[in-house]
Amino acid sequence: MTDTEQGNFVDQLRFDDEPGASKKTLVLPGQRKVPLSRRLRSNWQLYLLLLPALIWVAIFAYWPMYGIQIAFRNYTPVGGLTGSEWVGLDHIERFVTSYNFSKLLGNTLILAFYELLAGIPIPIMLALALNAVRQKYFSRVVQLITYAPNFISVVVVVGILVMLLDPQSGILPHALSLVGIDAPAFLTDPSWFRHTYVWSGVWQTAGFSAIIYLAALSSVPPELHEAAKVDGASHLRRIWHIDLPAILPIAVVLMILSVGSIMSVGFEKVLLMQNQLNLTTSQVIDTYVYEVGLNSPIPQYSYATAIGLFRSVIGLILLVAVNYLSRRITRTGLF
Repeated sequence: MTDTEQGNFVDQLRFDDEPGASKKTLVLPGQRKVPLSRRLRSNWQLYLLLLPALIWVAIFAYWPMYGIQIAFRNYTPVGGLTGSEWVGLDHIERFVTSYNFSKLLGNTLILAFYELLAGIPIPIMLALALNAVRQKYFSRVVQLITYAPNFISVVVVVGILVMLLDPQSGILPHALSLVGIDAPAFLTDPSWFRHTYVWSGVWQTAGFSAIIYLAALSSVPPELHEAAKVDGASHLRRIWHIDLPAILPIAVVLMILSVGSIMSVGFEKVLLMQNQLNLTTSQVIDTYVYEVGLNSPIPQYSYATAIGLFRSVIGLILLVAVNYLSRRITRTGLF
């Protein structure tokens, strides 16, 4: 190929850059995109395997969205979805202007951000420590011990907390009383609720998250560490300049997913740990929805649905905002 022909060939090359795509696709002259119908015919077995998942998502994720209109009606079982009176945004306005709105929103956000701040760095530190251990047998034993609590149900975890922290029969209060220390009311004192909730959750989930980071660390080429050792880098510097950048994309993705559900703190665990004494800090939006929608003498279905819709919209806004900031700062995001 002469220089002139090569130049003409390069001029004919084009790049398909779809909006939001992180990479450009090179399309050669005369090359066409394969139509969807042909891809379906040639790979119908793969799409057939995908079909049950699509059906499940359509039935359990999209079809229930038809019931969102309850939030904009004065729903009654007699009138049904279409026969109940349409009131628009009255229920959302009622919740936003209610006297306990700021308390519910504050409790939810404080608990969620506290859980986020405690739940992200500890699994990373655990994974880095396990990856640095030279005796792999010891590393596997510690990994198994820290991973096992992930299989314990929330009800069992709360039962363990009661056995350990109950003022009358708890193991920890009795142990502290033997050495002359008055144990605080871990389960009833409002100031202790968030600490008990968050750190018990970290104990339960840190091992599973650490396994995800260990999988990312296993893909780091050993040659990088060898070259750093030759250059005289200490172990801490190798962790800072090699291991941390390797797991940064995984940490960012997990953080974005956590922020997406930041308004939906663990409803079951909060409800099980909740009592009349710690209600000032344990009452969050999810438990309030359960209280007004199902656990009240006169269930307020429309009001509870409107609160749940408000919570979902705020969570979506936070997810999009954090993903945008992540792509601008770290060039890593979900979409």
